Amino acid sequence: MRNQIKDARRIVIKIGTSSLTHENGKVNLQKMECLARVLTDLQNQGKEVVLVSSGAIGAGVQRLGLKSKPSQLEMKQATAAVGQAILMQMYQKFFGEYNQAVAQILLTKDIMDDEIKRTNAKNTFCTLIELGVIPIVNENDCISTAEIEGFRFGDNDTLSATVAKLIEGDLLIMLTDIDGLYTANPDNDPNARLISQVETIDDTIKSAAGDTNSNQGTGGMVTKLVAAEITSRSGINTVIANGSDMNNIYTILDGQDIGTWFKTSASS
Repeated sequence: MRNQIKDARRIVIKIGTSSLTHENGKVNLQKMECLARVLTDLQNQGKEVVLVSSGAIGAGVQRLGLKSKPSQLEMKQATAAVGQAILMQMYQKFFGEYNQAVAQILLTKDIMDDEIKRTNAKNTFCTLIELGVIPIVNENDCISTAEIEGFRFGDNDTLSATVAKLIEGDLLIMLTDIDGLYTANPDNDPNARLISQVETIDDTIKSAAGDTNSNQGTGGMVTKLVAAEITSRSGINTVIANGSDMNNIYTILDGQDIGTWFKTSASS
């Protein structure tokens, strides 16, 4: 049933803040190291990998010694500026241990809305991929604000889907802190069951989506459904799965029944 996933070559992997940090909000170095190893191994297999990574604000909170994620806009931007440098420094270290080159790409929504900027961004992605480099993508939180209309994606789920569409990817994997989409909130409903595959994102599927359980991230299941709608319309398969074990990426690419698979029309 998931043969198209097994055959995917160009893969976008999005990892949320909750999958990169401990419960106290500090960066989980063991997970980052494992992620770097798995993605490098995929590159060695001949896959083309793009990573969309959250965690900049979390890393900034830790470095600045803040007790919690700031709520003031200017403080969020400053914290993100500090944290993004730290995040890339750590990725450079872990990927460097496996001799894998990485590059940082920071995007804003207006880039995707402008034809020339969008083309330039696509060319940059494609050139890096041809060079065997793994692009690591995040929203440019320092200049993207809700007050600047049209500049902000708002969450990395939407960003990851937009990137997958831009580079004409085959598969989007969104790693989060739960196993996938459930029929109801599994924290509140003992009868909630995991939905293995979704043919169409209709009102029933949308009603099953709740908000995020994470104290660190900005997304939730609702934003993941929005992302899946974007990719589905573009013929890109999407899987939402648990990011607690980075080896789940292998399981997904082996075509095994894990997480929630959002099928495209070509998959049916």
